[in-house]
Amino acid sequence: MKILAIETSCDETAVAIVENGRKVLSNVIATQINLHKKFGGVVPEIASRMHVEKINYIIKEALQIAELTLDDIDAVGVTYGPGLVGALLVGVVSAKAIAFAKNIPLIGVHHIEGHISANYIEYQDLEPPFLCLVVSGGHTHLVKVNDYTEYQIIGKTRDDAVGEAYDKVARTMGLEYPGGPKIDELSKIGNASILFPKAMLDDGYDFSFSGIKSSVLNYINSCKMKAEEINIADI
Repeated sequence: MKILAIETSCDETAVAIVENGRKVLSNVIATQINLHKKFGGVVPEIASRMHVEKINYIIKEALQIAELTLDDIDAVGVTYGPGLVGALLVGVVSAKAIAFAKNIPLIGVHHIEGHISANYIEYQDLEPPFLCLVVSGGHTHLVKVNDYTEYQIIGKTRDDAVGEAYDKVARTMGLEYPGGPKIDELSKIGNASILFPKAMLDDGYDFSFSGIKSSVLNYINSCKMKAEEINIADI
């Protein structure tokens, strides 16, 4: 079975063709990072407009790389949420149009289920049950995967996602978007000399990132007010 998969939940237009759920025949991504850099984060309206411009070309390229046509596709999968509403709409409408025109099944995919299912492609022999840590811009979850479509959330953030904490701290420190990779790179040359609160809670498997995010932001603002030198790598 060959599935055409469309993903437009945020700032990347992505189309892949997957065979039998495990083998990737093509995977084409149009990123918008350079467009959003000047704003320090994703602007939903800009993201949506760029998806409209790119989606048809990306679908065509994915088919060409896989050496297939739409007549060879057995079903269309598309991210239906969560994500930016306008951006999601572009992918959903495109997927619906193809499914309707070719009279093939349309499969709506939950964004976070997509994150979890990517492991089946990375690890060909992986089968449920297993425990999965989901870390994205808006989500930080511990999920017990009981079966291929059966999930149990056993832990999650009670406030901010770790990705949001990364982005806000990076922006405050003057690092270019996306800040996550730059924070990781700088952390390797810094010293753990500044004490910040932990993100783990003592009860259960939940996380909490608002405390550490606020603590870091307060530390940076305090240094600026006192005209003290800030060592970004140590932070």
